[in-house]
Amino acid sequence: MFFDEEFETLPREAIQALQLKRLQAMVSRVYHCVPFYRDSLDKAGVAPDSFRSLADLQRLPFTYKQDMRDSYPYRMFAVPMEEIVRIHASSGTTGKPTVVGYTKKDIDNWAALMARSFVAAGVHKGDIIHNAYGYGLFTGGLGAHYGAERLGASVIPMSGGNTQKQIMIMQDFGSTVLTCTPSYSLFMAEAAKEEGIDFKQLKLRVGIFGAEPWSEAMRNDIESKLNLSAVDIYGLSEIMGPGVAIECAAAKKGLHIWEDHFIPEIINPETGAVLPEGEKGELVITTITKEGIPLIRYRTRDITSLTYEPCVCGRTHARIARMSGRSDDMLIIRGVNVFPSQIESILMGVEGVEPHYVLIVDRKDMLDTLEVQVEVGEEIFSDEIKHLQALSFQIEKKIKEMLGVTCKVRLVEPKSITRSEGKAKRVIDNRPKA
Repeated sequence: MFFDEEFETLPREAIQALQLKRLQAMVSRVYHCVPFYRDSLDKAGVAPDSFRSLADLQRLPFTYKQDMRDSYPYRMFAVPMEEIVRIHASSGTTGKPTVVGYTKKDIDNWAALMARSFVAAGVHKGDIIHNAYGYGLFTGGLGAHYGAERLGASVIPMSGGNTQKQIMIMQDFGSTVLTCTPSYSLFMAEAAKEEGIDFKQLKLRVGIFGAEPWSEAMRNDIESKLNLSAVDIYGLSEIMGPGVAIECAAAKKGLHIWEDHFIPEIINPETGAVLPEGEKGELVITTITKEGIPLIRYRTRDITSLTYEPCVCGRTHARIARMSGRSDDMLIIRGVNVFPSQIESILMGVEGVEPHYVLIVDRKDMLDTLEVQVEVGEEIFSDEIKHLQALSFQIEKKIKEMLGVTCKVRLVEPKSITRSEGKAKRVIDNRPKA
């Protein structure tokens, strides 16, 4: 089942021809309309009309989040403000947020790509979509909302928060699709259990989860607790919002990235060199249809890999692997590189451990330390001290063996780790800043 079969099943040669045509037009436009890119291309010695193949893309310099912050709020827009119909901004934790503007055509394309993504995930026109992504400057809520409407499905604009009401609405309104962050879906499951509500009695069948890295083990946990098929979706506000890439229900083996609108590359995050197909590195995206704020070789900081292998669903667009973390979220503990998602995968494989954890990084006597606080079930927590100590040691040993990092595991009582209705805060880094 397709939303736009012609474009979703384009042969590889046709995709590349379309990408080159759109890339040439976009580079020429930003050179003449965006001072930042005119300066950037001039410094790189690249003429906007010198593109003859997609390989020429590698001649272009990268764009960084800091470039967008330095251009705050509107200096990277490629059209006059009277053509901007929507403004979103990222939830930046430091400094100014990154601001993105959309023309009417940008909004139309976004809605179509979200509808395309919904269909790939197994959603159809007759579904009732319970949208618990946050509305407002965050792109998640409105991105999913417009996509649901473009598909013709019924959408419930719940936004985040008020979890008890969320569960009541899903029960009473007969929701069949849930959209939210994966961590919030588990929070919902926990709250429903406290109220004696069994998700198996609800009509939910598909969950579309994104905005934070999550592991295959967490997918299994979500599917078990919420009684649905959990699908991974990818997007970021700088590029568009949700709907840049999504898993298809037929395979769930990588996320189809819509190459008629975006050109993906995988680079070595240290050197910037483009890596071959299948190698893990940082995802770089060039937008080729955006009007409001086109971006050239944007450094997403998300770690993944890319494959062009044919998919059983019939879609011909490349697939990116599930995000394993972010290059700027990577922890370096005594010289060992560690991603929170790697520790999560280990924790989720331990019986009795709950999917709620936090990593606390500190520095003592000039050495970095890592403490993993993780909740355990009520029956485990009330067990004898020696059993809790044995479980802690078991987890410490697994983390050491699999990741090569020494840590202290502290088992904490149920519901003692702060829950999040949006992106979960997994890391507390108390090390002194340089």
